[in-house]
Amino acid sequence: MLLGPIMAAIISLPIGLICFRLRGPYFALAMLALGEIFRLLFINLVSLTNGARGILIMPVITSKVFYYYVGLAMLLTTIFVTYLIVHSKIGYYLVSIREDQDAATSLGVPTTLYKNYALLPSAFFTGLAGAFYTNYVAFIDPHIVFNLSNISVMVILVVMLGGVATTWGPTVGALIYIFLGEIFRTTLGSANVLVFGILVCLIILFLPNGIVGELNLVKRIMSRKKESLSGGV
Repeated sequence: MLLGPIMAAIISLPIGLICFRLRGPYFALAMLALGEIFRLLFINLVSLTNGARGILIMPVITSKVFYYYVGLAMLLTTIFVTYLIVHSKIGYYLVSIREDQDAATSLGVPTTLYKNYALLPSAFFTGLAGAFYTNYVAFIDPHIVFNLSNISVMVILVVMLGGVATTWGPTVGALIYIFLGEIFRTTLGSANVLVFGILVCLIILFLPNGIVGELNLVKRIMSRKKESLSGGV
């Protein structure tokens, strides 16, 4: 199970060095194109991946309780590592790159290098989640791994719902996405995708910073008002 995340981290290095020279939508398009290239590659490597038919895996442990606690431990570990990165020197450099990459470059920050530093743990934990999910469903095929129309879009929606550039945003976004998705699926049937899409669009329009991002914004505004009132007194 550890081989998957290690390989994902190793493969991410050359990809990051090449793709991080692109910005904005061009970077996103390059990553989507790479996902499709890998999907077609592994479909055609029949001797290695069994092609589109996939590979059945004999699970070592079948207890769902075990998978629950392992998943919970992975979640807490990911949040903890994210917190450490955000509050480290690397985290401050990444914030400067996010706010203004040209300004960060002019100040001597090696932007491509630090973006690769961020990509490594991201790829590692993504690979770990993929290995965990593969053991849980006991099956893997190229479509599951490189499903751009489902997994990639879901990850983006989760982050946008919870809040970009926040530690707790993706977790909150995932909880909301799964909770509402299950409710809409059972009550609305095939119309759930349309209703959920409209709801997501409304949240993005009225909460552009995500739920956690908007809460943090309100908290900062209230804190400034409190400081100004106390200063006036």
